[in-house]
Amino acid sequence: MTSHRIKPSVTLFFLAVLCASLTPGCKHKSPQNAARPVVLMLDWKPEPEFGGFYQAKLGGEFSRRGVNIDIQNASGDAMEPWKQVDRGKADFATTSADLLVDARAHKADVVALFAVYQTSPQGIMVHKARGFKTIGDVFTHPGTLGAEADNAWVKFLLAKFPNPAVTITADPPGIGVFMAKPNYSQQCFITSEPLEVKRQGGDPQTFLAADAGFNPYVTVLITSGKTLREKPELVKKVVIACREGWRAYLDNPSAANKEMGSLNHEMDARTFAECAELQKQFIETGDTRKNGVGTMTAERWKTLIQQLADLKVIHNTMAAEECFVNVK
Repeated sequence: MTSHRIKPSVTLFFLAVLCASLTPGCKHKSPQNAARPVVLMLDWKPEPEFGGFYQAKLGGEFSRRGVNIDIQNASGDAMEPWKQVDRGKADFATTSADLLVDARAHKADVVALFAVYQTSPQGIMVHKARGFKTIGDVFTHPGTLGAEADNAWVKFLLAKFPNPAVTITADPPGIGVFMAKPNYSQQCFITSEPLEVKRQGGDPQTFLAADAGFNPYVTVLITSGKTLREKPELVKKVVIACREGWRAYLDNPSAANKEMGSLNHEMDARTFAECAELQKQFIETGDTRKNGVGTMTAERWKTLIQQLADLKVIHNTMAAEECFVNVK
C-alpha cells in the first residue's frame, strides 16, 4: 500500500504557520536542545540502595558532564527494568547479576557497567527465639519460609539443603505475617526489612545467602550492548558520574536521603539513615578501595554463570567477559 505523505516543503511551511499563530515567541529547537533525557530506571522504589544515583544527580555529577538524567522507578510492566533497556525504552537500569546472566541467556542485549553491592544483601530473617545458628537451620527445621521459590538464590539453597523440612510459600508483602507467626521465616534484604521488624518491636535474626555461597552482584547498573558500542562517551560519563555520586553518598548520605524520602513516604528519616550506614559493609571491599566503588571481576561472573548453569536456571554457559565491562 502506498503511503500518502505531505511534501517536505509543505510540511515546513505548515509548521512555521502553526508555530507563529499559536506561540508568537516560538523558535525552532535544535536537535541538541530537543534531545530527550537519558533514562535511568531503577528496579525498586527510592531507598538507600540507590542513594548514590540520587546523590550524583543532586550533586551535579551528571549535569557537569552534559548528561540530562531522568531517574525513574520501576512499576507495573516495568518491574524488570533490564527488559526496558533491551527494548530501547530506557538507556540505563539497575538489576542483579543473576538476572542479567539469565537475560543474556535468553538473548537480551544487556551489559553490566557498575556493581553497587559487592556482597549481596539477600537473605532470610527468622525470629531470634528459634535459636538458629546458620541459614541451613531454616531448611532443616519445620516451619514456613516466605520466599519466591523461582529465585536463583532459593534454588541454590534448596540444592544445598535438599529435602527441606520447611514449607516454602509465596512471600506476602510487608512483614505482618512474620510478626504474627513465631515459626515463620521470610526472605529479606538485610539492609531493609529487619530494620522495620525492630521498629515494630520484633527481634529478627538474619542470615545471608552469600555466606552459603551464592553471592551475585546486586544493584548493578546496566545498559544495552548497542548503547555501549554506539555511545561509549555517554556510557563513560554516566558511569563516572555514578561512581562520584556513590563515593559522596557513602561519605554523607543526608541530602540524597532527604530527596528519596520526599519520593518514598513508606520509609522514615531514621530508617533511611540506619539503612545507609548498614549497607556500607556490602558496598565497600578491598577491591573497591583499590579499584573504585562499583568495580567487578571476571572471576565473580564466572562463578555465578557456572552456578546458574548447575541449577538449570540457564541451559548454556557464556563467557564472563560478555556480561560486564569495568568503565574507566
